[in-house]
Amino acid sequence: MKAPDEAEAESRVERLLQEWIEGRARVERLEEENSQMGEPRIWDFTVQLRDETLIGEYRRSGDISTISRAIEQLKEGLRQSSGDDRPLLIVPFMGEKGARRCQEEKISWIDLSGNAHLHTKSFLIHVEGKPNQFKQKGRPANPFAPKSSRISRFLLARPNQRFRQKEIANQAGVGQGWTSKVIRRLEEKKLVNRDEDGRVKVPDPSLLLDAWHEKYDFSKHRIMKGTVASKESVGLMKRLARAFESAGVEYAATGLAAAWLLTRFARFRIATFYLSRQLEEGLKRKIGLREDPKGANVWLVVPNDEGVFYENSTREDVRHVHPVQVYLDLKGHPERSEEAASSIKKEYLNWRKSDG
Repeated sequence: MKAPDEAEAESRVERLLQEWIEGRARVERLEEENSQMGEPRIWDFTVQLRDETLIGEYRRSGDISTISRAIEQLKEGLRQSSGDDRPLLIVPFMGEKGARRCQEEKISWIDLSGNAHLHTKSFLIHVEGKPNQFKQKGRPANPFAPKSSRISRFLLARPNQRFRQKEIANQAGVGQGWTSKVIRRLEEKKLVNRDEDGRVKVPDPSLLLDAWHEKYDFSKHRIMKGTVASKESVGLMKRLARAFESAGVEYAATGLAAAWLLTRFARFRIATFYLSRQLEEGLKRKIGLREDPKGANVWLVVPNDEGVFYENSTREDVRHVHPVQVYLDLKGHPERSEEAASSIKKEYLNWRKSDG
């Protein structure tokens, strides 16, 4: 279903609020000509809950880049409103990443599918679990699809630099036509822009990473989970790395094993490796690997695109993927993966916004 326009959004929000607080809500959409001094309006709605006023910003997409820009718009609106007004973000459907960003920024939100987290002086409303009513049919162009994501990986590995589009295509191993389409899509989402010479740059690397992380699904790779007898995981990781090297198999550690190599964050139980191909039975026997999804201490992953091997490094004689890829892959891991991801982000991916 197509995302509603502002008029329908106004009606839906009012109905939801009246249901939740027994009719004591009124939503008013601001028209362009009603703005003060003929200037463009700063926000889209005012929401009246008893004696409290919220300023509402509506966006037709709930992706993380759109939500981040809307939050900045709400902050600007608050600076120009009375001191008691509170911000409210409205989207068709709020994903987990967007909800977390709103929580960090102390922004209340409602989605038109019926979910909400609304915190004012008088009300605390939290509704979750309602399905997305506005899923678009077909597959929209995804700049973070396996091959397309090579471009974001290249840019995030060099967050403060600017590049000609041709250079990006050559370095990322993607055709120039494909690169053009992906960059255009990233521009539409305001995740990249161009300087006066037409060179591509990333104004907010953290926002680009968050947008990619939101779309990323580790389970889309081909994952074999198995067990190798070992008393401790670091020794196992290094032994497997030597075996892959000797057999001529391109590999790179990722997940919690790579997080340990990069930050020494906690011991890990599962050693995860990307491999360029599936292992032959002879090599499996040599390293003592048997498939065991439930008790696995080894995950061997044939990636859905060879781009995961780009920007690799070596530590303690073990090759590992770039910290950006480690951060993404931890999304699909158990144990203390969220804490490990936070450690990676803080130490390696703590970028600042550029000035332009």
